[in-house]
Amino acid sequence: MEPEIQAEGVAALQPVEETSSLRMILTLGLAGMISGLALVGIYLFTAPIIEANKAEALRRAIFLVVPGSESYQTLELQDSGLVAIDPEQKKGNKGGERIYAAFDGAGDLLGFAIPGAEPGFQDLIQGIFGYRADERMIIGFEVLDSKETPGLGDKIIKDQHFRTSLTTLKVDPEIVAVKPGDKHEANQVETITGATISSKTVIRLLEETVRRWIPLIENYLSTGAA
Repeated sequence: MEPEIQAEGVAALQPVEETSSLRMILTLGLAGMISGLALVGIYLFTAPIIEANKAEALRRAIFLVVPGSESYQTLELQDSGLVAIDPEQKKGNKGGERIYAAFDGAGDLLGFAIPGAEPGFQDLIQGIFGYRADERMIIGFEVLDSKETPGLGDKIIKDQHFRTSLTTLKVDPEIVAVKPGDKHEANQVETITGATISSKTVIRLLEETVRRWIPLIENYLSTGAA
């Protein structure tokens, strides 16, 4: 008789265990769904704020890299070349790559603000530089985003001598990186002691990006669109 009683006891406990497991699964599932909805809600709330902040940072950077500019026109690379667009009408549609024609208060063209990116020591360095087509010269540079090592790689932002050297930098025959103290030509840039890789990355960013855009800008200017 005792084995039968024990078997009946075990059988009676099984539904309780199954119910408990099911309740736990449902609870975890509900918690996961709530967490997921919360994350989606946070993203939907913060995404427009983040985009607005990025747009404002870009606007400020354009005016910095093209000194004296007070307005700018967004130019998008399309099949036919550079085309002036209204970015507000193309929100949500990334379209082609973009650069910016910058103008003074009288509406005269001062130069172009050109974004670019290159892999640095830690991560991608994203920057924007000013370019005067009539002088074939870079006239300013700003870092838009960088995760370079604080105190070392971030010298590309803080080193004033390096930054100043990027305000009158000739692009012909090519932009060349040289050691500190070895600059003798207008197309040379001295690297930063303690941030050689990061500064070389910026120089490479300038050289490769400007080479790509020069013929497109020249073609745009030849049409009299500016």
